[in-house]
Amino acid sequence: MTWTAPEVTRSSQLLVGDERAVLHSLLTRGREILLWKCQGLTGAQLAARSVEPSAMSLLGLIRHMTEVERGWFRKRAAGEQIGYAYCDDTNPDGDFDDTVPEQAEADYTRFLEEIAVCDKAIADLPLDHTVTHPRTGADLSLRWIYLHMIEEYGRHDGHADLLRERLDGATGYQ
Repeated sequence: MTWTAPEVTRSSQLLVGDERAVLHSLLTRGREILLWKCQGLTGAQLAARSVEPSAMSLLGLIRHMTEVERGWFRKRAAGEQIGYAYCDDTNPDGDFDDTVPEQAEADYTRFLEEIAVCDKAIADLPLDHTVTHPRTGADLSLRWIYLHMIEEYGRHDGHADLLRERLDGATGYQ
């Protein structure tokens, strides 16, 4: 039996609420849109590089966002001393370059698990919590990290829409 990405039920967007709740709602929306763009596709379809010569694929985006979630929320905001899931100094683009259709289910599951761990890692941190960016030395607040992640999902959800349309014609954000 061939695995296919499960159907995604998207949450209602929070339009009124405290700042943290609204930010988290927008972040959740971005996460769910990426998963929604993948629903019903097989590992082979998810790994297809639909816009050659780019290494970008829907599976690559899932793996990339696993890394981005881990990097911003766990490594930077929570200060966890952990490595990345797919990339390292010798393979900085492993999230996109090393996709394997037969591992799509495991990569999808890892993404969902990373989201849960990230949410837990920052749950008790205030939005004004600051960290120093390791490369630039700039001070960043958790508020800024939330906004950056919402922006990151917005950009990559657009990529996902184009990749999905190329695969089977499905478009939109109904």
